[in-house]
Amino acid sequence: MPAKSPAQVLLEKADKKANSSTGWFSSASTKFEEAGDLYQQAANNFKIEKLFKEAGDTFAREAECREKCNEANEAGNAWWNAAKAYKKTHPDLAIQALTQTITHLTKLGRFRQAADREKEIGQIYLQEFHDLGKACDSFVQAGDWYAQEDAAATANACYKEAADLLADLGQYIQAIARYEHVADHSLTSALTKYSVKEYWLRAGLCALALNDVVTVRRNMTKYGSQDTTFPSTREAKFVNALAEAVEAADAEMFTGAVVEFDSVTKLDNWKTSILLKIKREIEQPSGESAWGGLT
Repeated sequence: MPAKSPAQVLLEKADKKANSSTGWFSSASTKFEEAGDLYQQAANNFKIEKLFKEAGDTFAREAECREKCNEANEAGNAWWNAAKAYKKTHPDLAIQALTQTITHLTKLGRFRQAADREKEIGQIYLQEFHDLGKACDSFVQAGDWYAQEDAAATANACYKEAADLLADLGQYIQAIARYEHVADHSLTSALTKYSVKEYWLRAGLCALALNDVVTVRRNMTKYGSQDTTFPSTREAKFVNALAEAVEAADAEMFTGAVVEFDSVTKLDNWKTSILLKIKREIEQPSGESAWGGLT
């Protein structure tokens, strides 16, 4: 028989301790504290051996011991360690462990850290499962917790991420509301005021994706009243030029506006995607792409 690894030896000791009967001179709490310590050591040894699923499972057992001792802080840390191990190979289990972590953090009133973990969940849903809806929900929840902890810039980054995802899902009205919410908050600080033109540009593109030129024009007027410098920006002029093209159903005019804007400010993937959606509404019957080989 092959020799047992250090991790396996420690795991067996931890199991034995957790399942042992409580003697005259020890309490159940002490038993689970000691078992928890052994599980933690075993889990770290599994990580050394690059056995990440086993490490995650063992950190989870540590967390359960900590919970039995009413050690909420240590239990939350153990669940987070489990999540970090699971992320390597089992993102679904990482989400479950992070959810447990968040439960402990919110009970302890540590909402800033809960927001960090919720944002992690959003990133896993997005990158590993391509589940835009669940990712969006997590970013909104994280944003709400950051906002209540006065971390406005981090909250806005989460809300903006959620708005982008809402637009990707075709939920343009909700996306516009999110972008406007972020812009409103950004206007309150000299440090973030410069970024509102980007949020309003994205909101304008969402309104164009709804093929609703009336709303586009009304919103652009509203944005101009909130920040009098906005109408003279390249972003505002771009949205207005696109609105004219959509209203005239003029694909050539639309393409010209896109190429001109892109020549100075390179379009990112999100803008390229939504512009193509808008473009298809006024595209030539041939279905050919109207700019830069994009289809």
